[in-house]
Amino acid sequence: MKVSRPVTKFAFIIHPLTARDIARKYRWAAWLPAGLIEWLLTRTSAQEVSEITGIRSTTGAETTGWFVGCPLTAQQLVNANPQQAIAKIIESGRGAEQLGAQIVGLGAFTAVVGNGGTEVAEALDIAVTTGNSYTVFTAVEGVLEAARQVGIEPGQAQAAVLGASGSIGRVCAHLLAPQVGSLVLAGRRYEPLEQVAAELAEHDKAIDVTTDIGEALARTDLVVTVTSAVEAIIHPEMLKPGAVICDVARPRDVSRAVANKRKDVLVIEGGVVKVPGKVQFNFDFGFPPQTAYACMAETMILALEDRCENFSLGKKLQPDKVREIGRLAKKHGFQLAGFRSFEHVVSQEQIQRVRDLTQRSK
Repeated sequence: MKVSRPVTKFAFIIHPLTARDIARKYRWAAWLPAGLIEWLLTRTSAQEVSEITGIRSTTGAETTGWFVGCPLTAQQLVNANPQQAIAKIIESGRGAEQLGAQIVGLGAFTAVVGNGGTEVAEALDIAVTTGNSYTVFTAVEGVLEAARQVGIEPGQAQAAVLGASGSIGRVCAHLLAPQVGSLVLAGRRYEPLEQVAAELAEHDKAIDVTTDIGEALARTDLVVTVTSAVEAIIHPEMLKPGAVICDVARPRDVSRAVANKRKDVLVIEGGVVKVPGKVQFNFDFGFPPQTAYACMAETMILALEDRCENFSLGKKLQPDKVREIGRLAKKHGFQLAGFRSFEHVVSQEQIQRVRDLTQRSK
């Protein structure tokens, strides 16, 4: 007689990117000034947002979990006293423990505060991951596939990683380097960018370093952008015709004006995956049914594997772990959910339009 193992449960900490996002859960918040909402958030405790059910791996394993809300916006997490921000995230993690989660994922800016999740992990009695490893895997997988669909051969293209010295950007650079013609590393400071460039020397590719994002964008075909900026840094006039941009950052690095003014470029959201089974999130975070951010999916994958261990933490993700979580995702039936751009599905007509306009500009 086959004995099934107990279901390993997870939680994922989310937070509002802006005060207006509170209206996704509480409609009355749409009528309040943003400043008042932020003031109220500072006096609100972490709480369960919804239960997540129906996740079933292609192996037959199952898991359930919860969204737990950390009541601070992106601006508040970045600009608040660091210890106050960490305390709110730890409070959210302890709420996950009380619900019965054995592993918790840190979403959006909760993964940035506290040394890439390490301080939160030290304070909790359950495993912690930022989900950044699977985010990197899907971002690179997505931008390379999108490039092929618009007629760009990755092995002959010049690519750029914006925010290349950060935890996610550095590993994106490691995964992209062997698959593209040349690579530009862009960020705010030369020294950490040069350190990443030195790590990539083994790939025998042309690696440039720049702090001028505009200059980098003007000459690159493929872009993965993963900065920690709280406002858009990529604008319509900055992009090369025919470019493919994968925006992994939240809040977004790419201005919405790009979608309106540059029909000759393709912007995709990084890390959007289809979840196996008949998952019910019971909360609207802007995605179609059955899909989630890759950082959320990493937490689910580890629960399905019964891997209750700290996984993607700290400022230096490991390329081997990124490849490992990619293998585990395929094992359990997680896959890229097509392409999305600014909350909308990217149609084949859009892809063909970019391809046609690019050919005409040559």
